[in-house]
Amino acid sequence: MRIAQIAPLVESVPPKLYGGTERVVSYLTEELVAMGHEVTLFASGDSRTAAELIAGSARALRLDPSVRDPLAYSVAMIEKIWRMRDQFDVIHNHTDFLAMPLLRRQATPTTTTLHGRLDWPELASVYREYRDHPVVSISDSQQKPLPWMNWIGTVHHGLPPDLLRPPVERTRDYLAFLGRISPEKGPDRAIRLALRTGIPLKIAAKVDRADHEYYVSVIKPLIDGRHIDYIGEIGEHEKAEFLGNAYALMFMIDWPEPFGIVMIESMACGTPVVATRRGAVPEVIEHGVTGFIVDSEADALSAIGLAASLDRARIRREFERRFSSRRMAQDYCELYSLLTEPEDSSLLAAEG
Repeated sequence: MRIAQIAPLVESVPPKLYGGTERVVSYLTEELVAMGHEVTLFASGDSRTAAELIAGSARALRLDPSVRDPLAYSVAMIEKIWRMRDQFDVIHNHTDFLAMPLLRRQATPTTTTLHGRLDWPELASVYREYRDHPVVSISDSQQKPLPWMNWIGTVHHGLPPDLLRPPVERTRDYLAFLGRISPEKGPDRAIRLALRTGIPLKIAAKVDRADHEYYVSVIKPLIDGRHIDYIGEIGEHEKAEFLGNAYALMFMIDWPEPFGIVMIESMACGTPVVATRRGAVPEVIEHGVTGFIVDSEADALSAIGLAASLDRARIRREFERRFSSRRMAQDYCELYSLLTEPEDSSLLAAEG
């Protein structure tokens, strides 16, 4: 099958540091190539892939200080895809609604995976205009704000099994926070829990410009470099050691998390997750097996105390069974087949 993958240009594919969507696009693209498909990846020019790469920008826009209007590069890339549309059997969009105006006006089967939260009012407005467009969710919970969209399926994220593995020897002497420092991600709650348990907390995370004031006023005063240690952003090659040596991953979110790839990264390292019952958490974590789902900080304190009782080898096995990149790619191929078979495509259009 000739498949086009459209990635955001904010980060490279895969990202050099933080970047959830681009990371998933990378895992999916490489797995599809390994399965024998002819894949074209539209992404930043500093991306690394076994697929044919068509660059929408010279490098990831977030890391290019000369870029003042990133939208210009994305619009130009989408126009390029429009001109090449007849070269593909299916076009898979990962740029949310940005590409939909052109993609709906051509005959090549197309789908969009929505990677972000969908509960903002302005999103309902734009997606209602494209409610006929086939879309894929990354968790069942993600669909709840917009149940009337043309959902053709849910595909949970997956990772290459060899990407992250448990370290041979573990220290297990700290709690871990990985991802992005922002109020909804709960680093302040993770810090409070670490202080109450007496277990050190290591924070490996980026700070976006929009969250800088929160970091400066709320988080930074709590960092002492000893009990609460801020490491900054880390790359892919550093995650196995960071997560694998942790006592548990703290995922104390306070928002409708669409998926939370850091949870399966932790599982790949055999490290249990303590997570609040929000968004996709109950779809990812099996309570008492791969971690604990909590409803309060009091619950979280109890869960931290029980984390050592979980079987880390089983956590790794559950990751391999449920969250491999091959499983993810196979799930998407089933949806591609649905889109490219005429009678099924007509049913999809009728459902929309």
